[in-house]
Amino acid sequence: MIEEPKTGMNIIVKTVTRLTTGLILLFGIYIVFHGHILSEGGFAGGVVIALSFIHLMLAYGREIVLKKMSEKVSELLGNIGAVIFIIIAVLGLFTGGYLFFDFFGKGKPFNLFSAGLMPLYNIAISLIVGAGLFTVFVTLVFFRSEKK
Repeated sequence: MIEEPKTGMNIIVKTVTRLTTGLILLFGIYIVFHGHILSEGGFAGGVVIALSFIHLMLAYGREIVLKKMSEKVSELLGNIGAVIFIIIAVLGLFTGGYLFFDFFGKGKPFNLFSAGLMPLYNIAISLIVGAGLFTVFVTLVFFRSEKK
């Protein structure tokens, strides 16, 4: 029998969290990868992905979640997203702005690779937003716990 950690909320909340967190994370990834069809998929997907980890933290406590996603890993993911975004932007500048033109056309439903660089931008933005939101939440949790 799996022994539940003593921190966090009661068994009902932990069970519901265990069942729904994977679905929330999967939905966030779906939003990111279909963001060229939806509006602003990178930001919204990053928020949903961060909320899946925040959901775990609220139910199980910060020690359990920080074993899975530490602050350093979160900062690293945010930095990787920023580097990807900057590389795409610099490549666009060196090609005379050719990468920024809309030569791919509009995205087509159910065709992931129909929007050129937009999926890469969405991935970079989701990493920046998701890692940033998670880091802010963890910082607020530590600030709150140190006040006691």
